[in-house]
Amino acid sequence: MKTIAVIDIGKTNAKVALVDLDRFEETAVRKTANGVIADGLYPHFDVERLWRFIIESLAALNAQTPVDAISVTTHGATAVLLDRNGDLALPLLDYEFNGPDTLAADYDRVRPPFSETGAARLPGGLNIGAQIYWQEQTFPEHFASVASILTYAQYWSYRLSGVLSTELTSLGCHTDLWNPYTGDFSTMVDARGWRPLFAPVHRASDRLGGLTAQAARDSGLPEGLPVYCGIHDSNSSLLPHVLTRRAPFSVVSTGTWVVMMAMGARKVALDEARDTLINVNALGDPVPSARFMGGRAFATLVSDPVVTVSEEVEAEVAAAKWMLLPSAPEGSGPFPNVKARWTCDEASLSGAQRLTVVSFHLALMTATCLDLIGARGEIVVEGPFAANSTYLRMLAAATGRPVLIGSQSATGTSLGAACLADGTRAQAQTTEFKSVVPPSYAVYAETWKNLLPAA
Repeated sequence: MKTIAVIDIGKTNAKVALVDLDRFEETAVRKTANGVIADGLYPHFDVERLWRFIIESLAALNAQTPVDAISVTTHGATAVLLDRNGDLALPLLDYEFNGPDTLAADYDRVRPPFSETGAARLPGGLNIGAQIYWQEQTFPEHFASVASILTYAQYWSYRLSGVLSTELTSLGCHTDLWNPYTGDFSTMVDARGWRPLFAPVHRASDRLGGLTAQAARDSGLPEGLPVYCGIHDSNSSLLPHVLTRRAPFSVVSTGTWVVMMAMGARKVALDEARDTLINVNALGDPVPSARFMGGRAFATLVSDPVVTVSEEVEAEVAAAKWMLLPSAPEGSGPFPNVKARWTCDEASLSGAQRLTVVSFHLALMTATCLDLIGARGEIVVEGPFAANSTYLRMLAAATGRPVLIGSQSATGTSLGAACLADGTRAQAQTTEFKSVVPPSYAVYAETWKNLLPAA
């Protein structure tokens, strides 16, 4: 195999990319916005529009370079409920919708403890268990028709191959459904009687089957083309490093969410209230992790992301100690219940100064999260933030550890998903971030830390 088509569905954007395994790089990509439909039973993802985009993109890319296999990676926090015909029994809930919160007290009585699952209690539908419980209780007639529950990446694998499955990394990402220490479903799944509904559990790298005749006709790809099970996006960023790098190290996967995963971490007590958790990597191993909505914060706070920031502007901000304190947006991350606060006159900042303050803030939030999960060793930054030298400089200053630049693609996940087709060809393509970091940056980081609210 040489060319892998990767379907990469993020919360904000979706793409289909070609990855050349020989060169281990993206060679072509097609993108679209991932919208939410507000009507119907509740806000939900427009899966049919995404399916048309996937099929059209596979056809266009295959015409450019013949595809040898297909892999999938998606965001987590989405369960797919299918009826006996393989159609949606209920729409795919937008996990930011607060409907599940209306039954939060009831759900809290049935969900397993953090000590069992490593899954923090999160708002809205960020715990898949909360989604399913709310759907079961709110739409009992619809739920009665559910014959299969799939994790999200595996829904697209099913549309391509006709094979129903769930998968370890997707079950193990703050779902409340999985016990990462025993490698089995949580006690809640059995107590609710849901176990028979879940499709068979696979590893991300399992070859599910071949492209169905219908999908082949629609896309123009050969029938029977290998389709791999698929992987949760943060674990996709981690996978090439797991396969090639010696622990300890951590990977910071940046996109709508900034997700930190620490291999070989020192043993610490994870704090459920601060959005630390256990993820399960592609090999099935528990990995201490933390998250905050950094990409969403950047998009909200920076109106012109292409502003050029000089090191002189950075030094000016560091010396003046102009800061943004947590937390934007609220509801997740290490300070979920704290309102963001500027220590300076926000309106007086130039575009470059504002971008610097926000980048420093995101780096310090990252450093806080890494500390909470006991991260040690090198820090690999994947995704859009890997191109932000202001962020990287402050991250190096705040942690005192080497910072490496990894993939800067839209989500930093396509290369990892391509590894599912052949893990022996994985490459951890990183370059060391080399920059002189003035002492004022470490002083800034320490001041920011001292101004934080009590956790």
